[in-house]
Order: sequence, then structure tokens, then C-alpha cells
Amino acid sequence: MAKERARRRAEREAQAALVAAARAAEAERAERRRARRDAVGRLLPRPSRSRRTTGVLAQRRRRRLTVLALLLVLLNLLVVAFTATWAPRALALAVSLLAAPMLYTVLFRRS
Repeated sequence: MAKERARRRAEREAQAALVAAARAAEAERAERRRARRDAVGRLLPRPSRSRRTTGVLAQRRRRRLTVLALLLVLLNLLVVAFTATWAPRALALAVSLLAAPMLYTVLFRRS
């Protein structure tokens, strides 16, 4: 009886040792994988952690900028559609880029 219990205990301990060895091997592989990823990650630029601001004012500002950008793109598309040469197209593009801040102020000023 005692020999049987000792044999079963030895089997359980051998099984536990195999499981522990497998667990240790997996942990070692994971550590090597993590070290490799960290080594490569140090060479790459980190993405910005800043998220887009979410607030009523930020949403309003994004909407206003989108409207202004769409207006300027529409204006430039009309110039491209109705002119034959590149000079007026380039001039319209330059004027729209330079006038964008002024247009933003005129169109969306606080009352």
C-alpha cells in the first residue's frame, strides 16, 4: 500500500514537473519574443499618444474647418473647370491658401 502511494506520488510529481517545464519553456519563449519586439520597437518611431480632443468646442472647430476646406476645394474645382490654362488655377490655389485664415475669421467670427 505504501509503495503504491509512493509510486502514484512519484507519477504526480513527474507529471507536475513536466507541466512546470512546459510552463517555463513557454515563459522563456514569451520573454524572448517580448525582448525581440522591444528591440525592434526602439528602432521605430512611436505613434503619438495624443487622441483627438472630444468636446463641444473642438467639435465645432473641426466642423468649421471642414466647411471652410470644402468651400475652398469647391472654389478651386470651379476655377479648374472654367479655365483652360494653369496660371489662373495656380493663382486661385495660392490665393485660397493665403486667404483661408481671413475667410475663417470672416465666416465664423463670434457675434
